[in-house]
Amino acid sequence: MRVVGEGIEPGVYSVSKALEMAREQGLDLVEIAPNVDPPVCKIVDYGKFLYEQKKKAKEVKAKASKVVIKDIRFGPHTDDHDFNFKKNHAMKFLQEGCKVKAFVFFRGREIVFKEQGEILLLRFASELEEYGKAEQLPVLEGKKMQMVLAPRKPKG
Repeated sequence: MRVVGEGIEPGVYSVSKALEMAREQGLDLVEIAPNVDPPVCKIVDYGKFLYEQKKKAKEVKAKASKVVIKDIRFGPHTDDHDFNFKKNHAMKFLQEGCKVKAFVFFRGREIVFKEQGEILLLRFASELEEYGKAEQLPVLEGKKMQMVLAPRKPKG
């Protein structure tokens, strides 16, 4: 196995020789890369090694972005005033970095107006073009037609 560590000549040693080297320093022999040929081991303090791994995992988790999805609901006969009101809300959500899921909900026999719902969602996406881009075009699922808008990255 290949052995690395502080104060050690990196090289390929037998398992017994590597364990002996670790005991001499009062440290542990930790296998780092088991899938390579020969496997790589490091002579370190195992407790400290685990602590550093947890610390790195925590940093990666903290840097991961959390996606927030906001819903905006329309009816197939949504008026201009209501449309503009909801468009302004969506604009604010997109500027904050949230995704927006807009959907038209059809009740009863309103499903006859599905073209009207699609036109409404496409108009919604085109008016918010500078704030967000359509991640998913309007799709009819059961009694609702929905689309998803993702925020645009700020230029600069």
